[in-house]
Amino acid sequence: MELTNSLIIASSGMRAQSERMRVVAENIANANSVALNPDGTPYRRKTITFTNELDRELGLSLVKTERIGRDQSPFQLRFEPGHPAANDDGYVEYPNVNSLIEMMDMREAQRSYQANLKVLETTRSLAGRTLDLLRG
Repeated sequence: MELTNSLIIASSGMRAQSERMRVVAENIANANSVALNPDGTPYRRKTITFTNELDRELGLSLVKTERIGRDQSPFQLRFEPGHPAANDDGYVEYPNVNSLIEMMDMREAQRSYQANLKVLETTRSLAGRTLDLLRG
């Protein structure tokens, strides 16, 4: 049934965006996490990528998480000579997390999640109307 297919596709999109929001929230939570000593490394920003996966049983293309990786861009350096994690030059490495970018990613994930939720609501409403028509 076509209505069931749209429910399955929308729910896979919601699941993917939910995972994306979790990754972004983790990045934001660790935006100021530094190493405890000069030899350590701070938190490295996580990234998430998606892929289309064919569900052969249903004949539908669904969105799935392909992988959660690490952003290899350089860490931010701040001059804080008194910090326990400062190197010999007095610089502390901070995570490569840009809170502005993370907030934009969160907003985009929320909008996509809401769009998929609207598809679910509309599909459910159409199914209800169809049943009402059949009851007569």
